Amino acid sequence: MSSGPGFMALAPHRSGTATLLYDAARRRGMEVTVLPADGVPERYRERADGHYYGGPRFGARVADPLGVALLEPHDGWLDALPDAFTGRSVSRVPLSEARRRTGPLFVKPPTDKSFPAAVHRHGACLPQPPPGSGDPLVQISEVVTWEDEFRLFLLDGEIRTGSRYAVHGRLDPAPLSGHPQEAAAHAFAGRLIEECGDTLPGGVVVDIGRMSRPGRAAGWAVVEANMAWFSTVYAADPDRALDVVLRSAGPGSLVRERDLAFRRPRPAEPASRG
Repeated sequence: MSSGPGFMALAPHRSGTATLLYDAARRRGMEVTVLPADGVPERYRERADGHYYGGPRFGARVADPLGVALLEPHDGWLDALPDAFTGRSVSRVPLSEARRRTGPLFVKPPTDKSFPAAVHRHGACLPQPPPGSGDPLVQISEVVTWEDEFRLFLLDGEIRTGSRYAVHGRLDPAPLSGHPQEAAAHAFAGRLIEECGDTLPGGVVVDIGRMSRPGRAAGWAVVEANMAWFSTVYAADPDRALDVVLRSAGPGSLVRERDLAFRRPRPAEPASRG
């Protein structure tokens, strides 16, 4: 294993966030490589000091050769939260059941993001399950209005950095630092972390926002939680966001005991032929 700060492997598909994290990692002396589409070059295999940023499908292929543990919140995290933090009805049901629901309804796909998360007029608008996928669970919630939404990069329950990313559903990034809602966002997140922090991995992204419905004043609620190793930085501080990304997808040998439950399972070994 290298005695330095290790290396960061980026998926082949580049993005603005990948570029920001590339530069941040280089500033702290890390080696950074963009992996080829066909996998992990031999020189990066089994080094035990690697980290990863990129999509989940490519990550599933390369995590094991890189020796990286991918940490992510549990799929049912949001619908298991107390109502005080969700502010709306949220549940998970099989896709076949969701397709029978009347609408409108907001539907989010499984982790593989096989279709866009969006508001649908009714369940029949949803796609059929991909071949061979069975009847995957999807998340359904009532349709609400998000006045503004914020992304928080959390490390061991501390907000390392954050960004507003949308206003009334339209992308509109701005730094959380100095924002008029900064104190309120910190206060809501603090209550969430105090009560539910142990239900999240040590390095994670949580989206929160001010939510309104007809006849009710806007209130704070959780939008969702995401893996930091596949989250857009928006206007957050990339150097501080990198701290969270490195924890969320780093050497498997360094995963803390409290995070073992959040480690993405390794792909199943193909059955041998007799």
